[in-house]
Parts: sequence; C-alpha cells; structure tokens
Amino acid sequence: MCCDPDAAPPALGPAPWPLAEAAPLTLTSADGTRFGAFLARPETATGPGVLVLPDNRGLSPFYRRTAARLAGHGHPALVLDYYGRTAGAAPEKRPAEFGEMPNLLPHLLALTPGGLDADITAALERLRAAGPAEVVALGFCFGGRQAFRTAAPRFGLAGAVGYYGYPDTLNGAPGPTQLAGGLTAPVLAFWGGADEHIPAAAVEAFDAALTAAGCPHEFVSYPGAPHNFFELAAVEHADAARDSWQRLLGFLSRPA
Repeated sequence: MCCDPDAAPPALGPAPWPLAEAAPLTLTSADGTRFGAFLARPETATGPGVLVLPDNRGLSPFYRRTAARLAGHGHPALVLDYYGRTAGAAPEKRPAEFGEMPNLLPHLLALTPGGLDADITAALERLRAAGPAEVVALGFCFGGRQAFRTAAPRFGLAGAVGYYGYPDTLNGAPGPTQLAGGLTAPVLAFWGGADEHIPAAAVEAFDAALTAAGCPHEFVSYPGAPHNFFELAAVEHADAARDSWQRLLGFLSRPA
C-alpha cells in the first residue's frame, strides 16, 4: 500500500495559475469499459499535460489534489482509476474499506497489462484533447511501476516519472527492468534510500537495464527517506519532497 485514504501531497508553494476546471469524469476504453478519472486544467497551459497514475488503491483525494497542484503550475493533469472492470466507474462511491488489502486484492489481481494499457490510452486521448498534445506520465508506487512502462513508444509520451515504483518481476510478471529494452522516452525516477519495499539492488538493476537499452534516464535517491516520502505527513522528509517537486517541474519544462 502507499498513501492512506486521508493523505495529502506536501505543501509546495503557491501556484501561479488559476484553475479553469477540476472535476471528476468517466472515460471509456476501446473495449467498452467505463472507468473513473479526474481532470484538472489551468486557465493557461504553459507546459505538457500530465497523466497521473495512482498507487494501487486507485483514484483517491491525494491524487485529485496532486493533479490540481500540477494544473496550478500550468500542466493539465488527468488521474485515472484502475478498477472500472471489477468495481465500477464511480470510485468516489466505494466504501473506505475498498482500499484495505483483503478487499482490494481480488481487484488488484484481476488487472492485466492489456486492460491497463487500454485505460491509459483512453486517458491519454482525453488529456490531449484538453490541452497540449505533449504528455508526461507521473506515477506513484504501483503507478510508478506503470509510469515506467509507458516509456514504450506505443504511448507516444514525452517522458515518464516514477516515485518509488517497484521495477523488478512481481508475482511472475515482468517489471520495467525486464521491459527496459523496449523503453525509449526519458525516465526520471525518485527513490527513498530507506525504502524497505524496494532494495537498492533492484534500483541498480533497473538503472543498468535502461543504460544497456540506451534509454535516457535520471535516478534520484534520498538517503534516509522511506517509501511514500512525497506526503504532507512525512514532515521529516519535507526536503526530499520539495527537491523532487522542483526536479519534476524542471523535467516538465525541459525542451522537447
């Protein structure tokens, strides 16, 4: 698990742009699946759109707030929910208990790469319709793992950013390390140096695989920071959160 249901992203300074829109919506995949999403748009877009891929709980208030903060810095941002196929298209109507692992696990295990790719593709189409055609993926935990996958050419992204996304094989499924040979978009990855869920050896293997594949990438590790350091409650790691936020905004503002 990653963010608690009542978690909030860190306070990272005033946003220069007012929002034109911040509202839930329902999208439809190519296979007809309806799933929940949330779109935040600034009055003036000054950079690429951001597809926000949440942790394994799916669309939650944390990611709505994160999308709104990105929009406040000039980046249209859309968050998608993963569970339209098994839990319906209205994540806001699910009980709080849905996010507890015993309840979530059957839905999580039902996810497939094909279904995830179809939903990501539908979300990208909607986001591009809302603003700049250039889009960067940003994911956290489970979503970070998925964000690394979107560096593949079929998604047409300008880059992929992942916070503490597990890169290795998981439950027999290949991870970004194993898929690195097919990744081409620039990758920015943030890691907690004290993350008990992601061994340093796994990060090093992913780094080596991307290097061997010729995929441009930058890894930033924060000594002493745990998994999920990008959260308001993690006050002792506020410097890591602030630094990563500035690096993220720099990544979004770099020339295409």
